[in-house]
Amino acid sequence: MPERNYSRRTFIRHQSLIGLGMAIAPAAFYPLSGKEETIRFISPVDGDILHIHDGVVKGGSLRTTVTVNAPENSKISVNGIKASGNKNVYTAEVRLDALTNNIEVKDSRSGEKKSIKVYWLNQLAGKYRLSIDDAVWFLKDIHQHAASYNSVFDSPFLGFLKQVHDTYGTKVHINIFYETDGFDLSQMTDKYKAEWEANADWLRLSFHAKAEFPDDPYKNAGYQQVKQECEAVIREIRRFAGAALNDMVTTLHWGEVPIEVSRALRDAGYTAQLCDFNVDDGLAPCSYYLTIPQRRHMQKRFVWRDNEENITFIKSSIILDTKKIHDIVPYLNRYEKENRKPPYVDLLIHEQYFYDYYHNYQPDYRDKVRTAVKWAIDNGYTPASIHECLNISPE
Repeated sequence: MPERNYSRRTFIRHQSLIGLGMAIAPAAFYPLSGKEETIRFISPVDGDILHIHDGVVKGGSLRTTVTVNAPENSKISVNGIKASGNKNVYTAEVRLDALTNNIEVKDSRSGEKKSIKVYWLNQLAGKYRLSIDDAVWFLKDIHQHAASYNSVFDSPFLGFLKQVHDTYGTKVHINIFYETDGFDLSQMTDKYKAEWEANADWLRLSFHAKAEFPDDPYKNAGYQQVKQECEAVIREIRRFAGAALNDMVTTLHWGEVPIEVSRALRDAGYTAQLCDFNVDDGLAPCSYYLTIPQRRHMQKRFVWRDNEENITFIKSSIILDTKKIHDIVPYLNRYEKENRKPPYVDLLIHEQYFYDYYHNYQPDYRDKVRTAVKWAIDNGYTPASIHECLNISPE
């Protein structure tokens, strides 16, 4: 199997060293303009996806507090409700009834108005999934043993994932490459298609990249390249596993790209894009095209929608192969201690560390997965795919 190059190993090592000490620098989502007279939303902001932890739920509605910055002595109302002010900060409680909600702030003294679009998703919080990146070797294994495997779950890797599902009910999402040494998806047998389709309620596949190398393959890529490579993977998924296995969410390999790449993914059907959204920690950004303030916002919120691009972003909660097994639970526990408990937990791990022939093999791979899944269950999270929780459609 190919040697992973230095930059990837450095990334993994750096993740491990950061461990519990990652600090999130406080910052406003949108930088202050310097104009005192301008109304500015503090919370929520445009594109925020609100959930049951963001207020009080009653009769299907969410009562939540809107906080804005405005000049002192302004007469502020929020959706027609008079706001209370403390110097230049104003708050009002509003009720959100629909999936998509407009929040309008008006200063009746100056006549200035500002509005944002936010979302109320009552099925988001308290859910989790297991996701796999850099995956293709399990498909090559199935291809090589097509004559002897009676089931795709005879594959040791996929068989392990099914054990996790059968034990805990966990839903699994696998982000796959198109090719690896001596194999590409066009060679994948379709003899197991009915079995794939029978397990589509808990198992999904999506595009990750054309191949593992080079690192950062889409950092300077264009729309057409990504659209074509993405559609090639989707076409093969539908051929050998069925359309039901394809999903609306993906995690792009390395995930640092110009906006055109995210647009290509969106237009291929991946309206939800997951990554790490690293910031203030010296790690590779892994944050698509998002700015530093937006990445800081993702670190606090975990889910946010770019209303201009109609793309929903989700932050992974942990990369399991970058952590020692005894650090997994403390790492996940720290979120609540920092008052930023993830509404939706994505437990991510890379495929290759599963195999004993891989030079960075992790013999406790299975135990790491079980430890993380058990943490999710013990903390009240239940299994759900992202598509079950995000019912925001492209506009």
